[in-house]
Amino acid sequence: MEEKFKQKPSDVIKVVLFGPESTGKTTLSRQLAEHYNSVWVPEYAREYLQDKWNNEQKTCEPHDLLPIAEGQMKLENELAQKATDVLICDTDLLETKVYSEAYYLGYCDPQLEKYALENTYDLYLLTYIDVPWEKDDLRDKPKERERMFMYFKDTLERYNKNFVILKGDKQTRLETAVKYINQLLEK
Repeated sequence: MEEKFKQKPSDVIKVVLFGPESTGKTTLSRQLAEHYNSVWVPEYAREYLQDKWNNEQKTCEPHDLLPIAEGQMKLENELAQKATDVLICDTDLLETKVYSEAYYLGYCDPQLEKYALENTYDLYLLTYIDVPWEKDDLRDKPKERERMFMYFKDTLERYNKNFVILKGDKQTRLETAVKYINQLLEK
């Protein structure tokens, strides 16, 4: 079972969009993949949870976290083989760990936590909460954005992850992200 959460080796630079819900991660993932003529790994939880909502009218529950993590890593491992120089990940297992701790359980399943910390990425792009909240079937905590942003930031600092905070409009965020990704590509 644990192998399902493991990241397969890859030579591409891996960049993760990381942060609270409704902060522009998917939009920027698409923009960056287009800019680098590469692929991006969508957030598996969106599809999984939208299907759950459509079928059961229920949002995410604690027992959904491991299937979401498994689906996310399956997608990432598949798409890493198709990426050019950069793989853009709309999320990662560390984000699932944050949601497990802060939203659902107050802790993280040991299997999930192990791989959330072992899987490696070259850069985290932490999206700030300065974009308007967009309601949908799955987003449910508009008043939690500041608290969650701080939780995400604290997590990156606690685990000594390489990250930059993205603020501003779409163009400013894109330019900032490209600047930091280009620095990795030049190494």
